[in-house]
Amino acid sequence: MTEEPLPESLSAEINTVLDEAGVRTDRRLVMRMMRTAVLLGEDGTNRLDLKIASAALAEMRDAFRLFAPFEGVPKVTVFGSARTRQDDPLYVQARNVAGALAADGWMVVTGAGPGIMQAAAEGAGPALSLGVSIRLPFEEKANSLIEASEHVVAMKYFFTRKLMLIKESSGFICLPGGFGTLDEMFELLTLQQTGKAEPTPIVLLDEPGGTFWNGLKRFIDEDLAPTGVISEGDFDRVVITDSVESAAGVIAGFWRNYDSLRWVGDTLVLRLRAEPTDAEIAELNDRFAGMLVSGRIERSMPRQPEVADDDVLHLPRLALHLDQWHVGNLFRLIGAINELGSAPAP
Repeated sequence: MTEEPLPESLSAEINTVLDEAGVRTDRRLVMRMMRTAVLLGEDGTNRLDLKIASAALAEMRDAFRLFAPFEGVPKVTVFGSARTRQDDPLYVQARNVAGALAADGWMVVTGAGPGIMQAAAEGAGPALSLGVSIRLPFEEKANSLIEASEHVVAMKYFFTRKLMLIKESSGFICLPGGFGTLDEMFELLTLQQTGKAEPTPIVLLDEPGGTFWNGLKRFIDEDLAPTGVISEGDFDRVVITDSVESAAGVIAGFWRNYDSLRWVGDTLVLRLRAEPTDAEIAELNDRFAGMLVSGRIERSMPRQPEVADDDVLHLPRLALHLDQWHVGNLFRLIGAINELGSAPAP
């Protein structure tokens, strides 16, 4: 992206403002935001568009401040209907799965409303619950548990809210819900399929014996995949279950050995918790050669950009040249890495 230049005198004034505000870290990025704001005014942008841009930036700042104290704590987002009643078995499922993950050290992120969102907050408890609510003329307001903990931020726009519900979490659990829940679920799938988000576990949890998600899977298998609008196996990354234990296990198990990834040029670097053996790497190459555009999966030392950022340098690494058409299938490789004999015990 080419940055439009500002007059030197104006750039100097912006720098003076940053100096007086004490902004030192990532100053270039802050400068870019201020430059963009000035250019929006210079463009004669209409008032409504300016209000959208201004409110979105302010809302993101509020959300960043909410999440900042909990950086490094694993988080799972729970989606589901605001209309689910407390005597519904789904309410119990949401409360129990949140409680199970909280007992294992996870924070639970919800939309802060009633129904499934309140159930998940109850299960995790106020200290381990974070809420990102939406201001609507009806139905949704922050539930009392989240509101009392002050672990909540309210947003006007769904797009900023969805960004924060997804950005900070390392796992997602969707319980049956309406348009909003399905919208959030399909956005997760889109981000995973296109590689715009790092691989994360996605669980569709139902009540014991429930069939809510079966119709969705049937539609995907019988109508979407055969027509070629998605690839065969695109839905395989999703786990459908009616078991709280299985849902919690899938979320935690995804991070058993896999830690993180980073692109360095055209090389994908996977960071692991345990060093794989030569035989295990050979097996990975046999199974996943079709995902590579060239070369093999190999051990790697931290690359220079990783060293410059002090990016988990203590972890062992695997490097590969991934065919971009297979970026959505990374979860299969990660699953195999988690099942290696050298992987830490579950």
